[in-house]
Amino acid sequence: MEYLNEYKKWCTSNVFDEETKKELLKIKNDNKEIEDRFYKELEFGTAGLRGVIGAGTNRMNIYTVGKATQGLANYIKKKHGEDRGVAISFDSRHMSPEFSKETALILNANGIKTYLFDALRPVPELSFAVRELNCIAGVMITASHNPPKYNGYKVYWEDGGQIVPPVDKDIIAEVNNITDYGDIKKISQEEAEDKKLYNVIGKEIDDKYMDVLEKLVLNPDIIKKEKDLKIVYTPLHGTGNIPVRTILKRLGFENVFIVKEQELPDGDFPTVDYPNPEDPKAFKLALELAKEKEADIVLATDPDADRLGVYAKDSKTGEYKAFTGNMSGLLIAEYELSQKQERNMIPSDGVLIKTIVSSNLADSIAKNYNIELKEVLTGFKYIGEQIKLFEQTNKNTYLFGFEESYGCLIGTHARDKDGIAAVMALCEAAAYYKEKGLTLWDQMINIYEKYGYFKEDLLSLTLEGIDGAKQIKEMMENLRNNVPSKIGDYTVKQFRDYKTGKIINMETKEKKETGLPIITELMDLSQLSLFDEVDVIQVGARNMQNFEMLKELGHCDKPILIKRGMSSTFQELLMSAEYVMSGGNERVILCERGIRTFETYTRNTLDISAVPVLKELSHLPVVVDPSHATGMSRMVPPMALAATAAGADGLMVEVHNDPAHALCDGPQSITPETFDKLAHQVKSLRNAMNAALEC
Repeated sequence: MEYLNEYKKWCTSNVFDEETKKELLKIKNDNKEIEDRFYKELEFGTAGLRGVIGAGTNRMNIYTVGKATQGLANYIKKKHGEDRGVAISFDSRHMSPEFSKETALILNANGIKTYLFDALRPVPELSFAVRELNCIAGVMITASHNPPKYNGYKVYWEDGGQIVPPVDKDIIAEVNNITDYGDIKKISQEEAEDKKLYNVIGKEIDDKYMDVLEKLVLNPDIIKKEKDLKIVYTPLHGTGNIPVRTILKRLGFENVFIVKEQELPDGDFPTVDYPNPEDPKAFKLALELAKEKEADIVLATDPDADRLGVYAKDSKTGEYKAFTGNMSGLLIAEYELSQKQERNMIPSDGVLIKTIVSSNLADSIAKNYNIELKEVLTGFKYIGEQIKLFEQTNKNTYLFGFEESYGCLIGTHARDKDGIAAVMALCEAAAYYKEKGLTLWDQMINIYEKYGYFKEDLLSLTLEGIDGAKQIKEMMENLRNNVPSKIGDYTVKQFRDYKTGKIINMETKEKKETGLPIITELMDLSQLSLFDEVDVIQVGARNMQNFEMLKELGHCDKPILIKRGMSSTFQELLMSAEYVMSGGNERVILCERGIRTFETYTRNTLDISAVPVLKELSHLPVVVDPSHATGMSRMVPPMALAATAAGADGLMVEVHNDPAHALCDGPQSITPETFDKLAHQVKSLRNAMNAALEC
């Protein structure tokens, strides 16, 4: 069996150290444990790595971290970002300091400068440091709020946000290209320091980060009046202790009580089942201290201090009430927006951003303040991405973003959720409302009375290992194929599936789209005003040299996909791209869709050479449309695979559930079943290509 062969290799190869081999030899008679450690590679996904600490391909260790780092290094070198460097931070988990140092030295071995924090720091400060130091990337060693046996590796890009498409896919490809752990480059710390590649950062960045946070305060005078506000805070053995105490002291709060048993960093998290501020049990010690001190507000951050949990007193009962992530995030949103409205600080193009699983109360708040509500996919990185797009297009102003999983961001100093800034904002809000005779819980009730009541709850299931992955897959497939008509006593009115892109009205069975990204063709400039809800604008082959249209799209804030004309050269296609980019819009995608030749068997002739040639001549992504190129559904899969083999960044394929009765282009449309099969073939081919590159 393959996993046993890999296990034996780790036990015998000179690449792996003696400690690793000793750990593995201890499980030589435990086949199930061996299988779990080696049945797959620890996947470097769109958020990086996360897994159980230990020896093996499916574990977090210096070798899997090294592989991820070597792949990242290869990508940075392709982008010529060696001198800009990489900022690196870590949390209080086991092996976090070791993994962070290993990351730095491998990057250094590749000629890439690094800035490693001198001790543990929170996620938002790492994001801030990437921007402050103008780094090409950042790495945070953390597994967030997971149990003690886990650790992880999160990658950030130059804007300070977690990697998003297409950067994430490109880095993943580079990581997957590393098939031999012996190919990971090494250097000693002494040599790296001599070459001025290994740099340590600390207090200077801390001070700048605190300065930026302090500038976000809206009511400093009220804080001075209510400086006796009683605050209980716990860092849950993580990174939040020093930065939270520092910012609250700077602002003038004098009654800050720290839960002593949870004050110091400890990767075992000995006082909690797991260090998650979403878990009421994590607040046990904090609530005991709160009752002793008669605290106004009780706060907890997770180990990397990007999430914040909150309790506040109900003035009517004297009980401490728990806030969900939706509640705390929107309490901050209402406070920030109301105060900015009083100061005429809300711009006409202001935007509040939430994820698709977050409370609809956000919609009502946005409407009240006459600002746009933007919804993005789950993951705070997509909120960070929107801030970047706002800045690139000089359209829209970010005001606030949040997700239901206890994370939010005020300001644009960082591009990930910031638990330190959230603590600061909630304490400021608590002081403001206390002056008015209200607790934060009282104000939350006022918000509900103003906008309507919204209720949600969260149930977390932990399913680990091979069996767990199988269960999760089966659960999702069962839910997708057997939509429940009732949940408990409640009738299901609507079912929304983000994989298939459908919303089903359970009463009428009517189906509509989810509102996920849309690409459609602009036929005439007079139609441009109709494209507000379109995510990508396509310029068809007939308009490839419509220079008036191209110039206008240069001022557009959306990606532009340009299809190559049937008789156009590569240079003419690139000239069309330049027309768009000269107007300031650099988000251009090139599309090869077939050219006119003497051959008439197919609709057009797919020019596969366009992929490598255009990649050689430009930095722009290249996609291929085998549907229009061939005009025959049976030709689409082989030509799609050929385009993939040539290195295409994407495919544009026509799909119809009943091609024979399609109103147009039916002969070139494949069925959803064929598309699903093709998608798996493309994935297998890409994986095979990545492996072959190392042979």
